[in-house]
Amino acid sequence: MQEKPFIVIMAGGIGSRFWPYSRRKRPKQFLDILGTGRTLLQMTYDRFREIAEPEQFFVITYRKYVHLVKEQLPELEDHQILSEPNRKNTAPCIAYAGYKIHSIKPGASMIITPSDHLIQQEGKFFSAIKNAIKAAQTEERLITIGIKPNRPETGYGYIQYVEGSGKEALKVKTFTEKPNVKLAKTFLESGDFVWNSGMFVWKSTSLVHALEKHMPDLAEVFHEGMENFGTDKEPEFISKAYTQFKNISVDYGLMEKSSDVYVILGDFTWSDLGSWRSLHEIREKDEEGNVVEGNALLFDTKNSFIRSDSEKLVVVEGLENYLVSESENVLLICPLDGEKRFRQFVTDARKKGEDFI
Repeated sequence: MQEKPFIVIMAGGIGSRFWPYSRRKRPKQFLDILGTGRTLLQMTYDRFREIAEPEQFFVITYRKYVHLVKEQLPELEDHQILSEPNRKNTAPCIAYAGYKIHSIKPGASMIITPSDHLIQQEGKFFSAIKNAIKAAQTEERLITIGIKPNRPETGYGYIQYVEGSGKEALKVKTFTEKPNVKLAKTFLESGDFVWNSGMFVWKSTSLVHALEKHMPDLAEVFHEGMENFGTDKEPEFISKAYTQFKNISVDYGLMEKSSDVYVILGDFTWSDLGSWRSLHEIREKDEEGNVVEGNALLFDTKNSFIRSDSEKLVVVEGLENYLVSESENVLLICPLDGEKRFRQFVTDARKKGEDFI
C-alpha cells in the first residue's frame, strides 16, 4: 500500500493583485476570500487532510507571516512551519521544503501546492493526485498537474505535452509563461496544451537529484547544511543560505530544464484566484453580471465587482467591467481587468504611507 505523502503548502506571497483587501500584514491566503468561514490557507489544509495526517504537513511562508500560520493552523507543530527570511520565489522555497523532508524520510512522496487556489469537483481532483503520486514513484520523474483549458486565458502559464507519450503521465514538451490572447487561442485550438496549476508531485530523491543536476549552486548549499535541519541551528542556517540564492521560479530554474517532467491532466474546476477578475468569474452574480459584497445600489452597471467592508451605502452608476473595492482606509476604482497595474498602485500607495499597503 502506498504510504501517505507529505504536503507542502506555499503561503508566503503578498497577494498584491487583491489589494486593498489583501495587505502586506495579512495577504489573501490568510483571508476568507470566498466567504466560507475558512481562509484560503485553511481550505487548502482541509482539502489535503483527505490524504495526509496533520504531522505530514509543512507550510512554508515569509517570516512575518509565521504567526498567522500558527493562528490559523494550530494543528501544526512549530517545526512544520518553515520560515523564509526573504522572498526568493518558488525554487528556493520548494528546495528548502524538499531537503527538509528528505532529511526526515529519504524517498518520501511530496505534494507541493499553493495556498490560495480554488478547487472544486474534489473527486476528480484526488483522482488526478493519486495518478500523480503513482507516476512519481518512477525514479527521477517530476510530475506537474495540468488543467484542461476551457477558454483562451492569458493570466495562466501553459504546458504543452507530447500526445500519446503515456497512459496517464504525459511527457512535457514545453512551458510557456502567460501568453497574449492570440497565442492563448492557438494553444486552446491545438489541443495539446493545459494550464499550469503550480502543483507538483515527486519523491524527495527525485527532487534532490534534479536540483543537483540543474541548480547545483542551490543544491550544494542545502546539501552541506542538512545536518542543521531539526536543530536549533536551522533558522541561522536558512538565514545565511537565503543570502546566496537567486530570485528564481521552480518552473524556470528546474522544470523547463529537466527532461524528466511529466504532466497529469486534470479536468476538475480550478482557479488560481490570482485577481479580482478571477474571483468575479466564480462568484454568484446578479442579472447584469455584477458581484456585490456589502451594501450597494447599482444603476446601469454591468459585469462589475462592487465590494465594501464598511457600513457605507455604495451607489454606483454607469460602470461596466469595473472594480469598486473599499477596504479599511483605501477605496479603489479601476477596470476589473486592470491587475497588471496593481503593483504600480501599491508602489505609489506606499509613498502616501505604509498604512495604505
